[in-house]
Amino acid sequence: MSTTENAESTFNWHEIKKFQDIKYHKIEGIAKITINRPEIRNAFRPLTVDEMSEALNDARLDDKIGVIILTGEGKEAFCS
Repeated sequence: MSTTENAESTFNWHEIKKFQDIKYHKIEGIAKITINRPEIRNAFRPLTVDEMSEALNDARLDDKIGVIILTGEGKEAFCS
């Protein structure tokens, strides 16, 4: 089991909003943004950038958030 998989099973992340290209979760002062397009190596498109901007802005405005984790879904690539 990888470290990421272990963290996924250990923490009960709370989904903040449904997006098409990303996943956005929070727990105890941590925000996590996951690029969720593994079938194309998490390639960015304008929608991806818009969704990431919205999630990052939400985390920035949340006084409880002290850490933002940026990750990618799948094993082939973080992003492309």
